[in-house]
Amino acid sequence: MPSASKPAGAPPRTAAAPVLGTRALNRATLERQLLLRRSTALSVEDAVTHLLGLQAQNVKPPYYALAARLEGFDPEDLSGLLAARDLVRIVTMRSTIHLHTADDALTLRPLVQGARDRELHAFRNGLTGVDLKELASLARAAVEEEPRTMKQLREVLLPRWPDADPQSLAVAARCSLPLVQVTPRGLWRRSGQVALTTAEHWLGRPSEPAPAPDATVLRYLAAFGPASVKDMQTWAGLTRLREAFERLRPQLRTFRDESGVELFDLPDAPRPDADTPAPARFLPEYDNLLLSHADRSRVVPAEYKGRTWKGNFSYSVFLVDGFLAGVWRVEEGTGEAKGSAVLTVEPFGTLNKAQRRELTEEAERLLRGPLSEADTYDIRFGTVIER
Repeated sequence: MPSASKPAGAPPRTAAAPVLGTRALNRATLERQLLLRRSTALSVEDAVTHLLGLQAQNVKPPYYALAARLEGFDPEDLSGLLAARDLVRIVTMRSTIHLHTADDALTLRPLVQGARDRELHAFRNGLTGVDLKELASLARAAVEEEPRTMKQLREVLLPRWPDADPQSLAVAARCSLPLVQVTPRGLWRRSGQVALTTAEHWLGRPSEPAPAPDATVLRYLAAFGPASVKDMQTWAGLTRLREAFERLRPQLRTFRDESGVELFDLPDAPRPDADTPAPARFLPEYDNLLLSHADRSRVVPAEYKGRTWKGNFSYSVFLVDGFLAGVWRVEEGTGEAKGSAVLTVEPFGTLNKAQRRELTEEAERLLRGPLSEADTYDIRFGTVIER
């Protein structure tokens, strides 16, 4: 006779998924992000592959991001890979510029193309009467003839659609085509203006068909897990990824966070103890550590939410004990002060002596290393700030 508490035909009960607290999630994510300890084994290209790309809205962030993650990082290694076209800068996740390997540029961009197509809806009023297929064809021919700036691209397209909004025409080309920023843009201390051509033309091979998301789910978990479906959707700027997670469920482990949200992870992925020490780290603006989860509390304390942005401007941030603790900036001297640098640390809360000492050591590492050309430097701690 069926029990009163279990209806006939009900699936067998399984043990409740283990709960991972905020610190446990923090340590797991830092380990995947190469921030719990710097990697001594990964090359620059391997690290970019593992991390599924690096935010590259500006030129310097990928260099600072890798300096925080790789032991002995030399910016010329990254610069050389860009010059050799092994790495490229291209719009992918969340409609933002990322630094990717050539292989990922040709596969991840097709994966998120649907999101770029939806992005165009915001510009539809400026594109009345514009045939988007024709626009893509004209834009492709123009940028493959020679790399073009966005201004030059507008000048190519506007004569065909003189009544359209010029900016909307250029945005439509960027959304429709996998446009990469050609070098010298992005090279270390040699950056030029943004000029664009197609990924296929720059890399000399065609894009791959849009892949099923399953393989990318596994890679996302390896770099950002444990994570929920919404977490990955936030990272990718995509929707409807639940089906992929469900297909993969038999080969994944599941957990819950302290709010009861289901989290997925690779069975053998590292999940360090919550009490594992986490070193101080300086990260650039737009670092994916802070942007790749729907629930950012694993890195961003609730009281500091929203304090790393001002309008569309993002501050560089630092971590203490694995969590966001403030912002920083470095200013290199000019004129008579050329050869000097000042790194200013602005904490959100009070730092104890040990934390200040650890941040000072990490700042010295940056200022003595190849990312700085300064012969002399100063490290300053600003007052506790409210943003």
